[in-house]
Amino acid sequence: MGELVLCNVAKTYGEGPQIIQGIDLHIPDGQFTVFVGPSGCGKSTMLRMIAGLESASGGDILIDGVRVNDLQPADRGISMVFQSYALYPHMSVAENMGFSLKLSGKSKQEVRESVGRAAEILQISHLLERKPKALSGGQRQRVAIGRAIVRKPRVFLFDEPLSNLDASLRVQMRIELAKLHRELGTTMIYVTHDQVEAMTLGEQIVVFNKGKIEQMGAPLDLYERPANRFVGAFIGSPQMNMLPATLVSHNETHTVIALTGGSGHIALPGRPARPIEGPLTLGVRAEHLGISVQAEGLCARVELVEHLGDVSIMHAQLDGVGQAVSIKLDKQDAQHPVGARIGIEVASSAVMLFDAHGAAVPFERTEVGARAQAAV
Repeated sequence: MGELVLCNVAKTYGEGPQIIQGIDLHIPDGQFTVFVGPSGCGKSTMLRMIAGLESASGGDILIDGVRVNDLQPADRGISMVFQSYALYPHMSVAENMGFSLKLSGKSKQEVRESVGRAAEILQISHLLERKPKALSGGQRQRVAIGRAIVRKPRVFLFDEPLSNLDASLRVQMRIELAKLHRELGTTMIYVTHDQVEAMTLGEQIVVFNKGKIEQMGAPLDLYERPANRFVGAFIGSPQMNMLPATLVSHNETHTVIALTGGSGHIALPGRPARPIEGPLTLGVRAEHLGISVQAEGLCARVELVEHLGDVSIMHAQLDGVGQAVSIKLDKQDAQHPVGARIGIEVASSAVMLFDAHGAAVPFERTEVGARAQAAV
């Protein structure tokens, strides 16, 4: 079992501001949860409090219903994998993996069996006699994970374990971690600032910002239905396009939005489910923008095209608005030179609106206008 419950957990250092601001969170047994957010948002501090490496200033941390605030890290039933491998250079792989079991008084036979099982899971059995200096970065990280596995914890904690690896190794290790979770079925909490890692690994993503949880949920829920402007901009690559806008009108079937400083209007299907006032932000993903046949309506000038193989990302500057936008296109549709003037069409059913406070505006959608083009 490895159910984790956080009840109003807070952290303050001395007389300074609150670093963690009353976090409530439930992580079911066996779930892979990712803490994600920008640097300094509190995600690693929260992980360290769960591990017992930092004390909580307030609230309760419960593992399988037991309050662990006052327990030592070794007594909490957790294992932690750090960003640095922290392997003993004078010990072999097998000795590194089994060291904690040796300290706890396990017999040589028990240590050997536990290390052997973990090595088989991680496919490093052929490396057991080597020293860390003879291993690659990915192999060293596997050893660090194996050292955590042999303790048979109720909860695994990962603190940005892949950030020291190159890009190809990070992709490979993400696959290995996902396979490891399926095989062990143990609760895992993974901290990263890389939202691509969060989207590919997590069954549940928890988005942190300034010591608070902005939103939690399944990866696609956060991608398609962000609760606010911060989550919409943070989750997704490239970032969601955020354009200043104002409300023009709305009726039972459509809501008309004007981009601030621009000449084009965008008709969105449906109407706001609550009253909205003040400046708005229109949020639209790069894949929900396209190139129109004629350069009219919403117009822009091409600034850069990133050719990524099967797709291309076009970066353009909107006329009048002076706002940069990113457009994801099939490679054959991105044959526009830098400086070219293009028209942009919007998949209006996929557009989001955020109010003056950054909160997402819920819509009562209709079936009318599944895809609309910006009109003058």
